Amino acid sequence: MKYGRLVVERREYDKVKQILASAEYLNDEEQKTAIRKLQNELKAAELKPELEMPSDVVRLNSTVIFRMPEMSLKRFKIVAPEESDVSQKRLSLLSPMGLALFGYAQGDEVEWQFPSGMRTISIIEVEQPKSEVL
Repeated sequence: MKYGRLVVERREYDKVKQILASAEYLNDEEQKTAIRKLQNELKAAELKPELEMPSDVVRLNSTVIFRMPEMSLKRFKIVAPEESDVSQKRLSLLSPMGLALFGYAQGDEVEWQFPSGMRTISIIEVEQPKSEVL
């Protein structure tokens, strides 16, 4: 792990915790397990103010290029659940892949339990949304 633990922007941390807490009603035990894993990793996360956030960390609205051994490169934007649209390559934070990638950085290899079994994800590139200049 590039930074030794998850790196999360302070205000985003609260939003992500709310999203994860809102998913406690789900009946899917595998997803609940993945949510609990991310919740536990967040407890040890390094919280940073916006201006100190590394640009290569997966955040909400980050676009991530990644690879798993059995597939080609994939590119998705990690978004809040209500913005999810796989046809537009927008993955919910609550999806198995969103849960696995959040807080990790470019160059990290993430071991994560998916419904199909344990997988290793290599994060190739992370892009942040362009800031609007007024």
